[in-house]
Amino acid sequence: MTDRITEIAAGLRAAAQRVGTPVYVTDVATVDAAAAEVRAAFPDPWLRSFSVKANDVPAVVAAVVGRGFGANVVSRGEWTLARRAGVPNAATTLEGIGKSDGDLRAVVRAAADGDPLRWTAVESADEAAALAALARAAGLHGASRVDVLLRLNPAVTPETHRGLAVGAASSKFGLADDEIAAAIEAGGGRDGPLRWRGIHLHVGSQLAAVDAWRDAVRRALAVGALVREDDPTFDTLDVGGGFPVSIEGDDDAVPRPARFAAELAPLLDAIPPERRPTRLAVEPGRFLVARAGYLVARVLHVRDGRGPDGGPQVVLDAGMAELIRPALFGARHRVVALTADGRPVHPGDRRAGHRVRPIGSELPTAVEGPICESTDTLGVHELPALRRGDLVAILDTGAYGVSMSTRYNGRPRPPQVLIETDGRLVVARQRGRLASLA
Repeated sequence: MTDRITEIAAGLRAAAQRVGTPVYVTDVATVDAAAAEVRAAFPDPWLRSFSVKANDVPAVVAAVVGRGFGANVVSRGEWTLARRAGVPNAATTLEGIGKSDGDLRAVVRAAADGDPLRWTAVESADEAAALAALARAAGLHGASRVDVLLRLNPAVTPETHRGLAVGAASSKFGLADDEIAAAIEAGGGRDGPLRWRGIHLHVGSQLAAVDAWRDAVRRALAVGALVREDDPTFDTLDVGGGFPVSIEGDDDAVPRPARFAAELAPLLDAIPPERRPTRLAVEPGRFLVARAGYLVARVLHVRDGRGPDGGPQVVLDAGMAELIRPALFGARHRVVALTADGRPVHPGDRRAGHRVRPIGSELPTAVEGPICESTDTLGVHELPALRRGDLVAILDTGAYGVSMSTRYNGRPRPPQVLIETDGRLVVARQRGRLASLA
């Protein structure tokens, strides 16, 4: 068990007491450490953006952005949340496979108002043509043109779950390398209403190795060099994110951001200087917030004999409505006890004579959610004997937890609490009201 959960266990219990359960809690000190690691691997003048889809709570977005990051968004909704978090358009980039005409109009309107996004990444020739038509109708030209990256599908085999392998040739994302020229032409060509600035790339999430990522960057550099030969404004490479977080808490078991960054120098050196990108960007999401997030839940039922080898089964008041990843991807999130038999415990702390109750004999326990679906399960975890009302923490839920939560079974959204670096609890978002379900 990590030292950090032991340090903040009291804060997690306090958050549950203040706002009830289930509740999402973000540890700002852990965000700090993750942001510092990414900045060290990709220092200035790298452009660093936080992928807002990983956690769209404005207070969490603001916490990340305040540590040297812009915002990467995939819709007007996320764009609005980023603005609410204080991120200016100049530090915001828009990508995503599902940009509507309304999204594209908002991009053009921002440029026409003199407050453009840093760039928009286009996914296809159709999207390039649609964006160009809107920009042309708005009279955008010259310095007021819309800055655009082209999303490249690198056709690699990412070392991750197939549902997260967005850089695979069969995925719905991006342009093949032989479609790049047609997309530029569809968008009005070099002198049209779009300013072609470079290549955007994203290989996948939870990458277990750097090989596919390295191959994808090599292909992106080659494509970019060909375009840049005729267009010197084509100066940008965004390498995306995908940096993994170990599901069992052993971060030495997966490549760190610095390991990915180390692959870049020889790849760049292989490109002639006049055709290399002069602007480099990275946009992690999960790595910045996953470890910082805890979903605190309360035990509703304890049943003996229904767990593994006749062990216990517990049902919590948090499940797939709050955290859908286990049901969707089979993702595993560690579960630890915060109280047992109604008394506080320190997860991972077995020191004799500790003032709070130490964990004694732990049993393999089947942990289930409250949703009326058999797939609403969190797996088997080593837990002490629990009773109704005890608290547990579901770990590493800071990424794709709250932002993918649903109202299924008529459940209002959970509140969000931040544990600041000085230990203060800040309620960043209240629990949703039953009236909001209508």
